[in-house]
Amino acid sequence: MEEILIISNYYPPEKGAAANRIEQLALKLNQNNYKVSVLCPLGNYPKGELFPEYKGKFSVTENLQNITVNRLWIYPSVSKNIFKRTLSVLSFSTMLFFYLLFKKTPHKVVVQSPPLLLSYVSVLILSLMRKKITLNVSDLWPLAAIELKALKNGSFSHKVSLFFERFIYSNATLIFGQSNEIITHIHSFFPEKKCHLYRNFPEHQTTKMYFTTNINEPIKIFYAGLLGLAQGVFELCQKIELQDVNIELHIFGDGAEKSQIEDLIKLNPEKKIFFHGMLERNILHEKLKTFDIAIVPLKTRIYGSVPSKIFEYGALGFPVLYFGGGEGEAIVKENNLGWVAQVGNFESLNTALIEISKTGKEPIQMMKKQIFEYAKNHFNLDFQINDLINKEVF
Repeated sequence: MEEILIISNYYPPEKGAAANRIEQLALKLNQNNYKVSVLCPLGNYPKGELFPEYKGKFSVTENLQNITVNRLWIYPSVSKNIFKRTLSVLSFSTMLFFYLLFKKTPHKVVVQSPPLLLSYVSVLILSLMRKKITLNVSDLWPLAAIELKALKNGSFSHKVSLFFERFIYSNATLIFGQSNEIITHIHSFFPEKKCHLYRNFPEHQTTKMYFTTNINEPIKIFYAGLLGLAQGVFELCQKIELQDVNIELHIFGDGAEKSQIEDLIKLNPEKKIFFHGMLERNILHEKLKTFDIAIVPLKTRIYGSVPSKIFEYGALGFPVLYFGGGEGEAIVKENNLGWVAQVGNFESLNTALIEISKTGKEPIQMMKKQIFEYAKNHFNLDFQINDLINKEVF
């Protein structure tokens, strides 16, 4: 059985798209007769503190669904303080450096990027050891950091990040990009680099969809995920207008904006926004059976970014109200997955909400059935993995 190592900054029981994406890749490779191991930090995300089962430990080795997971120490932080965030990344990157230097690792390694420092350290050591490196690029850093105003263009940090970015592209054996924009960006520097489109498709675990719908209730729109800088959910709650439409907004998740969102809801009950906290994935999916539409927001258009929620909600049969621009907007339009509002334009968003309210609940139920069937054939992780295996990518 051939071995593959996956290096990632996130892995379940951590929450979020990144952890889910890497877990699905690991499980699918295992199902296709690869012996898979994962190298990641001790679980801490998104709270920024070690989970109880990892506190007081320097490293942990677990077997999760036939995947060997090696967790290394990290100084956890989701603080807005740049020093603490940098220290957190440095702590795991240092542990990773020595692990890769002194531990035996498989010839084939998948490295997740970003974070850039983590991927730089990984690619540096692995290239010296002449490993086959597959770089899995899910977002374009530092470009995304500039667009989110988390990094100043032309600063020392920006220049260092650009060096890391070029280095990992240059020294990877081949590259996965989650969007066509990512691949275009990489080819602008290295035209001959082998790149493959690798969408963040979810695992389809059901062949039938089960919804519980009361047509006499308001249309229920939900957001489920991280409440961080990139998503801009707090600003969404501030500027969304639901008073005069037959719509409610329900929020599930955790993150840096959680307390602000909770305070806003308490002070403005007339806004028809409800917060439910963070739920386990299976419990969340069960609760969502009574909901109608998923909203997928981004604070600003981020070149290269395609939120995996588009595909996840399609697999669950939910129409999407997409508010993020870029390639994700084109995917929603071209595949008839729901509604689109111009990114950052809340007038456009509120106009879309009026249209949704006029559509009514019964036509939305028909949309659910159509989207569910479409996603089974077009957003299929098995098809994607099998195609890459047949091309001898792994």
